Amino acid sequence: MNILIVGATSGIGRALFEKLAKEDNTVAVVGRRQCLLDELCQRNPEKIFAEKADVTNIEEVSAVIERLAGKVGRLDLAIVCAGTGELNAALDYEREVPAIQTNVVGWTYVVDALYRRFEQQGQGHLVAITSVGGLRGEPNAPAYSATKAYQINYLEALRKKAFKGGKKVVVTDIRPGLTDTAMAKGEGLFWVMPVEKVASQILSAIQKKKGVAYVTRRWHVLALLNKNVPWSLYKRM
Repeated sequence: MNILIVGATSGIGRALFEKLAKEDNTVAVVGRRQCLLDELCQRNPEKIFAEKADVTNIEEVSAVIERLAGKVGRLDLAIVCAGTGELNAALDYEREVPAIQTNVVGWTYVVDALYRRFEQQGQGHLVAITSVGGLRGEPNAPAYSATKAYQINYLEALRKKAFKGGKKVVVTDIRPGLTDTAMAKGEGLFWVMPVEKVASQILSAIQKKKGVAYVTRRWHVLALLNKNVPWSLYKRM
């Protein structure tokens, strides 16, 4: 397959790259740290292509996606892993801006560009990593939970668009629970999943072309419970 991963230099994106690069795939990666991108390319310069870009820089990321797509040819699969968020119970506005710029503004541009490419091709698989944190508002990280809720609803809109348009475009919303990466912040965390296990279950969901997948699977149960807890109880949790 010809694959593009946006946000591949760390965390879940890096773990997915490691697994996909071992198979007979051509993989293009986008990330913010050139040294890590160079490291990825050294694995197999003939099958791995990388370019530096920040999704909040629309012109930069647009040009990079075009160049990488030109190198790998027709895209089969695109995975959008770029995202950020901070604990911000004090509601410091400056701490919220990066999450909004990355998870909403930049993310929307990238997802739209990739969806349009697949639509023009007549087929393709678009995957985005959201979060179970987007199911309810979280006072310790309001911008993160709100921006992830935005992503969840946006992807649902794209799945409906693909269905109604009759195109063979698959849209998959991957909703991880707490994963052992730099994004897992705070005290008293529980059910923190190894990133390798999370990546394996994500690839399984992609292979099955699921519309929505919670990873790891135990988080599906917790997510459903959390989503359906009445407000009168949730506000006390």
